[in-house]
Amino acid sequence: MKRAIVIGATSGIGKEVARILAAKGWKVGIAGRRESLLKQLKESDPESFEYEVLDVTSEDAPDRLASLISKTGGMDLYIHSSGYGMINQDLDPEEQMKTIKTNITGFVRLVNYAFHHFRAQGSGHIAAITSVAGTRGMGINAAYSSSKRFQMTYLTALAQLSENRKFNIRITDIRPGFVKTDFLHHQYPLCMEAPYVAGKIVKGLLKGKRHMTIDWRYRIIVFAWNLIPGSLWEKINLYKMIRK
Repeated sequence: MKRAIVIGATSGIGKEVARILAAKGWKVGIAGRRESLLKQLKESDPESFEYEVLDVTSEDAPDRLASLISKTGGMDLYIHSSGYGMINQDLDPEEQMKTIKTNITGFVRLVNYAFHHFRAQGSGHIAAITSVAGTRGMGINAAYSSSKRFQMTYLTALAQLSENRKFNIRITDIRPGFVKTDFLHHQYPLCMEAPYVAGKIVKGLLKGKRHMTIDWRYRIIVFAWNLIPGSLWEKINLYKMIRK
């Protein structure tokens, strides 16, 4: 039986990915901050799920991840679906630092632990939910878009390290566009349903894909964004575009 750990499984994409993997016969360890929601998922399929309350911003997060791996009986696939960010054009310091602590410090803390675990094990697969927002710096959410760019770059570095050192650790960078989850506080264009996105993610993971941009509409958008000169990009008012 294959074993997966999903960090950020209390709602949204992480929860739906965990459900799909369990339905496919995986043993799934789920983690997040809200114990009541973890219990609900565990009770829906007690044989498939184990859970651990975990906050990625806490220094004891690696110890809790280790506990969850033990409960699950091992780990073949690590999925990092924990994240935070919001529109913050006023650069509110508290929101900025919360984003950095979750998306950079917490991300590195747990992805590093998974990498070391798989190195000792001799193989493994690390997947992380980044975002199309990491394609270019965005004034509407400077900390969020920058943190997602950091995650993309960090995953590339780990992929290179694994290849150079022959660690046999696969890396997958998952870049969705807007998804209808608790994460979004406004109505945005081209919003996708979490089960649809999760299905695409699991399909790509089982194929061993290195990168995934979800879905085809966002692949076109990202391609177009990359063609825009920097001087022109800085003049674009993204807030007006997404709130129409």
